[in-house]
Amino acid sequence: MKTVLIIEDDPNIVELLRIHLHDLGCKVTTESDGQKGLATAKEGLFHLIILDITLPALNGLEICRKIRQTDRHTPILMLTARSEEIDKVMGLETGADDYLTKPFSLRELIARVKVIFRRSEEFAIDNLPASTTPLLSFSGLEIDLDKRKVMLNHCRIDLSPKEFELITLLASNPGKSYSRKRLLNLVWGYDFEGYEHTVNSHINRLRAKIEEDVSNPRFILTTWGVGYRFNEEL
Repeated sequence: MKTVLIIEDDPNIVELLRIHLHDLGCKVTTESDGQKGLATAKEGLFHLIILDITLPALNGLEICRKIRQTDRHTPILMLTARSEEIDKVMGLETGADDYLTKPFSLRELIARVKVIFRRSEEFAIDNLPASTTPLLSFSGLEIDLDKRKVMLNHCRIDLSPKEFELITLLASNPGKSYSRKRLLNLVWGYDFEGYEHTVNSHINRLRAKIEEDVSNPRFILTTWGVGYRFNEEL
């Protein structure tokens, strides 16, 4: 049974989500207060957190930021009534896996929830060569696909789910350049038209974790005018 935490202060939305998630076979926990929601998120083990941005006591962006300080893996689907681009981008860049703008279609929300569950259960890399092994190794950098573990010089590197998927996609296809839009489509699973720059933030965080000199990266290279590629010469 999948467990879902809903942090939302609109009781009508909460009830609708609860009914439809129950139909999916999910066990649902709800909180309407930001502080209580954060405490529940930290105490429990959830397969998904559905998080509103505008909440009493503590807003959703801050909750997401605090969750990601200790939990890199639980998927977060953010809900927002705001239409400004910066709010959507901030949600993704603070660690959310996806977002929906209110009012939203329940059919679309359930479809996205199913995608999140499926991607959590079966991480698949687009266009992986048939000869790919579960362990990728490059000059001290090791990526274990089965265990979803990254080691650098025998030290484990703590990556978020999206950071892991980005580096695995790139490292599985050394030398192949991916545009920002293509990376969003492959890693996030949706075409976030206009938000390609959120890839830049994730790449920057990746480089900060694995590169000795982020201004002169060795693993993740920039293909000027296109996007990014993994160094094929390692």
